Amino acid sequence: MELPEEEMEPEAAYRLVHDELMLDGNARLNLATFATSWMEPQARALMDESLAKNAVDREEYPQTAAMEERCVRMLARLWNAPFPDACVGCSTTGSSEAAMLAGLVLKHRWRERRRSDDLDPGRPNLVMGANVQVCWKKFARYFDVEPRLVPLENGRYHLTQELLDQYCDQNTIGVISVLGSTLDGSYEPVDRICTALDVLQQRTGIDIPVHVDGASGAMVAPFVDPDLDWDFRLHRVVSINASGHKFGLVYPSIGWAVWRDAETVPEELIFQVNYLGGHMPTLGLSFSRPASQVVAQYYSFLRYGHSGLRRIQERCHSIARALAEEIAAIGPYQLLSDGSQLPVVTFHLTPETDGFTVFDVSRTLRERGWQVPAYTLPHNRTDLAVLRVVVRHGFSGELAQLFLDDLRRVTDQLTNQYGSRVILRAAGQKPAPLPSMIGGGKAIAG
Repeated sequence: MELPEEEMEPEAAYRLVHDELMLDGNARLNLATFATSWMEPQARALMDESLAKNAVDREEYPQTAAMEERCVRMLARLWNAPFPDACVGCSTTGSSEAAMLAGLVLKHRWRERRRSDDLDPGRPNLVMGANVQVCWKKFARYFDVEPRLVPLENGRYHLTQELLDQYCDQNTIGVISVLGSTLDGSYEPVDRICTALDVLQQRTGIDIPVHVDGASGAMVAPFVDPDLDWDFRLHRVVSINASGHKFGLVYPSIGWAVWRDAETVPEELIFQVNYLGGHMPTLGLSFSRPASQVVAQYYSFLRYGHSGLRRIQERCHSIARALAEEIAAIGPYQLLSDGSQLPVVTFHLTPETDGFTVFDVSRTLRERGWQVPAYTLPHNRTDLAVLRVVVRHGFSGELAQLFLDDLRRVTDQLTNQYGSRVILRAAGQKPAPLPSMIGGGKAIAG
């Protein structure tokens, strides 16, 4: 708890820290996280070579800056920007910083509109579903914006267009629509939300922009659901954020923020600095950070391309859907989501199950190394507790089969221990084999 008086040999310090870290969980068995937990050796080598580079120092590391700019252009095209070379975008420290930047842009644009109309700005508000990631609640608190959370109801676990009229007004800086809810992996209907806001504008004159929180889905939908209207094809969508360290196949922590055009971002949010050498514009809440994640993102885009990313995301979907089918066949479980949007499976115990809870299942699975979160849904549905499994690159069909074996074993154990009234798989019935990570004549390691 205090700095040692004397130094020690590097190998001794390494061994001390290394041995303590062995008590951490295995990241590959962490089914709770959306974050990437496996990358190729070549990507790790590039990250090691770039750790000492400061991503913000564009004057000293111009090629790293060029790679970041290329990634922004790739994402703008992937998300169907009308003029991708005119978009403004940047990398960030995780998608949470990207979301905060997007929120600040919404707030400043709203304030400018109110001032230009010679109206009292009042207190701004932001409309979003109660299922949003905590970064949006942080944004509202840190930057003095009223969060208007649309509550969950039976059968509706994310924001939809029906209740927007009740929450939007002249002080609404924007609506946040989530493409890939953390709670269950579902996509919010961005197109219908935009249409409802079009109708609201026609009736009231209030023009409310939409920001898409694509932390997970923005790196999945373009490859699995290319015809889904959620991105810059919708004129009301002014900005999108994504996590490169989730389904973008990069280790934490990197995020991306992209705005439709330069006019969208107020100039007062872009700062000019010269103390790193040269004059340099900077947009972001953080400053110095390693360039390694930017390099790794560029590597992943080059390495896999459209076809490789499509193959990886489709395989994750295939494994998730097969996993959901097998979990539903285990007596006490009911599905909340089946991996058909994000490759995420959420499930809960049937009302008839007594004696144990999803928290018992989560705790007992951890004894085998699996980290499966158990949690209650937000306000209005706190009565429902669920388990969530995220299928990421590196979670193979073989690992999924091992997980299912342990889930069945744990369910049997808890049933026998607590005498719960559940219906388990019929004796002798063999589970269907899950999709392998090997397919189409090519193997994707991991």
